[in-house]
Amino acid sequence: MSKIYIDKNQIIQLEKQKRVHLINSLGGFKSVALVGTKSKNESTNLAIFSSFFHIGANPALIGLIFRPSPPERDTMRNILDTGFFTVNHINEAIYREAHQTSARYDNGISEFDVTNLKPEYKNDFFAPFVEESNIQLGIEFKEKVDITINNTTMIIGQIVQIYVPDDCMHQDGFIDIEKANTITVSGLDSYHSTKQLDRLSYAKPDKEITSLLNLG
Repeated sequence: MSKIYIDKNQIIQLEKQKRVHLINSLGGFKSVALVGTKSKNESTNLAIFSSFFHIGANPALIGLIFRPSPPERDTMRNILDTGFFTVNHINEAIYREAHQTSARYDNGISEFDVTNLKPEYKNDFFAPFVEESNIQLGIEFKEKVDITINNTTMIIGQIVQIYVPDDCMHQDGFIDIEKANTITVSGLDSYHSTKQLDRLSYAKPDKEITSLLNLG
């Protein structure tokens, strides 16, 4: 397969949108989810993120990357003001509505209202979940990290509530997100369903790798 060569100077000289699409797609398939928040005055907000990621399992931490401000980010302000947010997996039934939340609506307009996605409150959690999401996480804010090299911000939160379909959790704790119809994204706007190739045993120097697909 022939390959195009692009060096650092060529990247810098690219037209802005072409550079954005190029660099964003190089990360491969990424997790994508809807982040639900509520302000101190009870206004809800919903935003799509393809920059949330696992940080650790003990404590159970996830991270979110926020682009530079301005413009002001309602999601980050709500998280810092209230200390809570939700992460909601996106499925094939709602990916268009989820994408629409990336539009820049005026302050005070809830993306729940314009997309007809439904806010869901349960177990006294402050922030709204997305009712149509099959996997939902309640997150408590823990730390804000300013990244000076590009003026972005990382928000670190601890998972304090988990909701998953009962037929998607294996005995060993593994969640079958494909069975839950969770989708993925590449670049900024390309959405994908997935196909599992295999699930493999823990790799050790003196042990052959085996398939775990029959593990219930």
